[in-house]
Amino acid sequence: MQRRRIGESGISVTDICMGTMTFGSQCDEALSHRIMDCALDAGIDFFDAAEMYPVPPTAEKFGKTEEIVGTWLKHKPREQIIVATKITGPGHGWFSPPVRGGRTALDAQQIQRAIDDSLRRLQTDYIDLYQTHWPDHHMRYEDTLYALEKQIEAGKVRAIGCSNETSWGLMKSLWSAEKHGVRRYDSIQNNFSLINRRCESELAQVCRRERVSLLPYSPLGGGVLTGKYNDQLPQGGRFTDYIQNGGERQKMMAARFVNERTLEVSRRVCSIARDVGVTPTALSVAWSRQHDFIASTIIGATSVEQLQESLAAIDLILNEETMKRLDDIDVEIPCALREDGLRRL
Repeated sequence: MQRRRIGESGISVTDICMGTMTFGSQCDEALSHRIMDCALDAGIDFFDAAEMYPVPPTAEKFGKTEEIVGTWLKHKPREQIIVATKITGPGHGWFSPPVRGGRTALDAQQIQRAIDDSLRRLQTDYIDLYQTHWPDHHMRYEDTLYALEKQIEAGKVRAIGCSNETSWGLMKSLWSAEKHGVRRYDSIQNNFSLINRRCESELAQVCRRERVSLLPYSPLGGGVLTGKYNDQLPQGGRFTDYIQNGGERQKMMAARFVNERTLEVSRRVCSIARDVGVTPTALSVAWSRQHDFIASTIIGATSVEQLQESLAAIDLILNEETMKRLDDIDVEIPCALREDGLRRL
């Protein structure tokens, strides 16, 4: 497994990261610990969480994922594991989070509260990478960056990053950091997969030129690229649950990920995977890793067996012919995901 630096920080990580958003919902504590043990045994040293996890977020389960990671981390060599988590974004926009009265913000007071709560749940005295889960484009970036820098100075955080941010927002934050002489974001965590390749245009250019690392999540397109949604709604699938039982926001998200265009992309990816002799899971993860602006690709799992499918990508390098065949899909079916959610920010 390769190691890559996160931005210009002093942190290097394995180029596959273990995501944890299912821990506490689809995975109980025992299963979550087994999945993390399997990831660690495979060589993964980078684990990503959020105070809002598991998903879908509820008041009853808010913070449960961090608690599960914390009970696991307590018995591991802390200095050898890179832990990332996130503060919930502003609650006065598209979503009212079930924490802090639904009035969440990215100001100094709430950042202080959120990080102290995350440290307690994670049972650690520092977080390697602390990220804003989504931005507040109507707030001064320097206020958020200054508050985050105070946490670095206090020894609670090593590096900072953003998530679900636009190219404009990332550039604005970097400009603000330079103008005001405060710490800059070293990473951005956005949705990126073979059904959502928007990051390859403007955001990739920002990442390369400004030396900010992309940490892509959902390389399997929410499971769509495995082919399990191609013929019917699979029992136990996240989007199956969203379609059948979800609220308005969940149904909208499911419609973005599961539609005629994304399913056609999935069928073609599955066909290429068969020709290469690998699973579509391994193919999709390997494709993500082969981008120069990416530090680590975040994978998820609801079972050890599912994780092992993704781990098959560790030694998989796609040749030029395979990469071209995957590029040709995007030429014929560009932007298969109906939208990536960033236009609402």
